[in-house]
Amino acid sequence: MLVISKENKINEEIRDKELRVIDENGEMIGIISREEALALAEEKKLDLVNISPNAKPPVCKLLDYGKYRYDLQKREKEARKKQKTMQVKEIRLSTFIEDHDIQVKATTASKFLKDGDKVKVSLRFRGRERDHTARGREVMDKFAEICADVGVVDKKPTFEGRSLTMFLAPKPEK
Repeated sequence: MLVISKENKINEEIRDKELRVIDENGEMIGIISREEALALAEEKKLDLVNISPNAKPPVCKLLDYGKYRYDLQKREKEARKKQKTMQVKEIRLSTFIEDHDIQVKATTASKFLKDGDKVKVSLRFRGRERDHTARGREVMDKFAEICADVGVVDKKPTFEGRSLTMFLAPKPEK
């Protein structure tokens, strides 16, 4: 596929004396002077676009530059439309959370994972709760076990200051 950037010169911007010219069908015309190439482009009502400025002599192609730019923008827009952006959603737990509350939060996390988002699970230790870090890890493991059917542990539980954080990612589709 032909890739033309904003640095490519078109028509009168091209300053080289001799050019290797390719017509609109991709067939080689040959090495001709700049004036002949511009006259040929004008005759066919097309633009002369320098597609390879570093070659000796530079390679130019006859094409409808406006239509090409339009098609390129259309393709880029279509690619952006199909692209899925992954967000990171956060679920907060506490050290002495009840089983039912874990279930409710796991259900919410499962919805996020099914939508294709990552989930950051954080558990904050307050005051004397810091003495019960083992209990915090148990809560995290239980949460990961409940979400195992829709997600996998992306990053194991680690301490970040007073918090224990873990990341869950959606399970890869087979």
